[in-house]
Amino acid sequence: MKRKLRLLLFGLVFVMILNAATIAFSEPVRQQLTKESTIEQIIKRGKIRVGMSAFVPWAMKDKKGELIGFEVDVAKRLAKDLKIDAEFVLTEWSGIIPALLTGKFDVIIGGMTITPERNLKVNFTIPYDYAGQSLVTNKKLRPDFKKIEDFNRSDVTIACRLGATSVYATKKYLPKAKIRLFDTEGAAVQELLNGRADGFVSSAPLPAQQAFRYPDTLRLIEEQLTKELIGFAVQKGDPDTLNCFNNWIRNVENEGWLQERHNYWFKTLEWESRIK
Repeated sequence: MKRKLRLLLFGLVFVMILNAATIAFSEPVRQQLTKESTIEQIIKRGKIRVGMSAFVPWAMKDKKGELIGFEVDVAKRLAKDLKIDAEFVLTEWSGIIPALLTGKFDVIIGGMTITPERNLKVNFTIPYDYAGQSLVTNKKLRPDFKKIEDFNRSDVTIACRLGATSVYATKKYLPKAKIRLFDTEGAAVQELLNGRADGFVSSAPLPAQQAFRYPDTLRLIEEQLTKELIGFAVQKGDPDTLNCFNNWIRNVENEGWLQERHNYWFKTLEWESRIK
């Protein structure tokens, strides 16, 4: 009995020593990880380097050659709240993830859809915006059509750009409708305006913009065919940076600021005078 008691006490002491050693070892590791995190480097540098590509109205040059757009607003507000500057690094879309991984910038804020394939290479924040395929209709032809399902009929014709993802979305969600393909979005929109198509499907915000330009003829269907989540992309293995960006997104979302900027850039054309 005494021998068992001694062994038990020895075991407890050993576990306590092991735990103490683990804590002592892990504390420097945690400190080192914190020092090496992207957000820590950003704050020390006093500047966040943001990777993005030029897409209207996400990021584009105004008449003075300055970058404007939804993503530019988001990045500038993030920098302001962190009390640092923002530096924009325009990058071709095809190479934007490799550029992030090689450290050319700290984060991608560029309307990037969160996908499993991309998630194998980078980590994403919680969504800060949404994208997808939208439909605008000729309201003179279909005045009573209010929902996507209303267009799923054999006597309906939908105009799309050849080879675009809108073709696949239309086939999936409106399988009964006829699809007419065009080489450009402009030609497809013209078909709609001329009354030879009931609807036009394309990536948002293009359908909404057409409805703003031609309010007497066109009407946007508020319901989208598809809904895609948009997030910041950061390098893997950096929980501190991810945590900081996630909480910032939650704060400005709750404040209503994100929705306000989204509405300005995607639901109006007030900004067009700044680029033309």
